[in-house]
Amino acid sequence: MSQKKFSTRIISEKFNKKDVHGAIAMPVYRNAAFEFPDSESIAAAFQYKEEIASHTYTRITNPSVENLEHKIKVASGAENVMTVASGMAAISNTFLTIAYAGSNIVTSPHLFGNTFSLFKFTLAAFGVEVRFVNTDNLKEIAAAIDENTCAFFCELITNPHMEIADLPEISKILKAKNVPLIVDTTIIPWCGFNAKKAGTDIEIVSTTKYISGGATSIGGAILDYGTFDWSCNKRLQSVNKTGGMSQFSFKLKREIARNMGAAMDPDSAYMQALGMETLQLRFERVSSSAFVLAQFLEGLEKVKKVGYTKLASSPYKSISDKLFVGNPGAMLTFNLNSKEDCYCFMDKLNVIRRATNLFDNKTLIIHPESTIYGTFTPEMKKVMGIEDNLLRLSVGLEDVEDLKQDILQALEK
Repeated sequence: MSQKKFSTRIISEKFNKKDVHGAIAMPVYRNAAFEFPDSESIAAAFQYKEEIASHTYTRITNPSVENLEHKIKVASGAENVMTVASGMAAISNTFLTIAYAGSNIVTSPHLFGNTFSLFKFTLAAFGVEVRFVNTDNLKEIAAAIDENTCAFFCELITNPHMEIADLPEISKILKAKNVPLIVDTTIIPWCGFNAKKAGTDIEIVSTTKYISGGATSIGGAILDYGTFDWSCNKRLQSVNKTGGMSQFSFKLKREIARNMGAAMDPDSAYMQALGMETLQLRFERVSSSAFVLAQFLEGLEKVKKVGYTKLASSPYKSISDKLFVGNPGAMLTFNLNSKEDCYCFMDKLNVIRRATNLFDNKTLIIHPESTIYGTFTPEMKKVMGIEDNLLRLSVGLEDVEDLKQDILQALEK
């Protein structure tokens, strides 16, 4: 029998353990602890001596959360998956697993604000250096790497810069230098992008976005493709590859995640598992609308520039076409004359909502310079490439003609 298609795999995949009542949607196990029949059983569970692990405490594992992780494995082809409380928890737990005092992270300065802050300020306090490079320059990336580089990190499409790193080419450099490629792929879900094929070793996703099924809940996921030899990492050299997990996943699940306590709650896992079932359907609709709107905005006189990587005007179109299936997501950006024009335009919108987040069912707009990056100094904003006349649009499920009309009437006013 041929392999099932993307949506079918997610919807038809069975639970790890049969539900006692035969439920076809995983119930919400909204409880903290799990009872065992005797002392030997609970000891075996805590010591991971069982063939199929039992749940002991929801901060560690939970049936509803396990079900979501299993669906993500089926969707992505990852070897191991760990879900956590948010996308930022996914990034921080990943680097707490591999970074150490004296190590460095090579990355772009064009990052989401909190990711930039984590690298530049939070991890720096623990002796971890961040090295910013131009990810379009392969020689610059190679020159920044040394024996203490714990990872190269980038966003699949930078938010809000709309830049794409050539991951397959970067992966070749990293493999030669024994450095893992870690990519935040939140912008494009698995039905539109194959992270493993592009050379990604660890994938990070904010499940708050497409996966939650319309901004129902907060969450994050860390995907280990089992493609990197972690004995090259000084932090993980002494960790044994145990229980079907790489040294990275073993350290992450058995130590870092347990000690940090950023567990996903069962209600979020339940809603996101449901969101997974309509993921492809929603992604195809919103990304199609995004491309239509990007083309529409390029034809408007008051719009100075549009960022969407499928447009012929994008310097990243060829890489975008190479990496992605269909349209490259539902996020786009556009520039007006000034910050004042951006504020005036936003205040006149009726259908499009003024709110942060990406890939809600509703179309959302935000002025990144004054919000996401609002607390950074002007000097930092310049380093991060943040323009004060730029707006970010996350396209939702509304009829695209209504979105066009809302944009037109706001520009006219």
